[in-house]
Amino acid sequence: MPLMHFALGDRLRLRKPHPCGSYDWEVVRLGADIGLRCEKCGRRVLLPRSEVERRVKQVLPKQPPSDDDSDYEDQ
Repeated sequence: MPLMHFALGDRLRLRKPHPCGSYDWEVVRLGADIGLRCEKCGRRVLLPRSEVERRVKQVLPKQPPSDDDSDYEDQ
């Protein structure tokens, strides 16, 4: 099975829900272990790459940056 390629900010839908009920996670750390942040409750977990590859059901499109996240350039 070929390796999946992840990038920071990728959104993943996993096969089983988090206890808060969400299936969607954001990649926040890369390496031998993958850091994920739950999009509903914000909880962060660190899983081995092999486990993340096995649990991924779908790669979701990236969300456009919101207005709240943008820097104030007019100052």
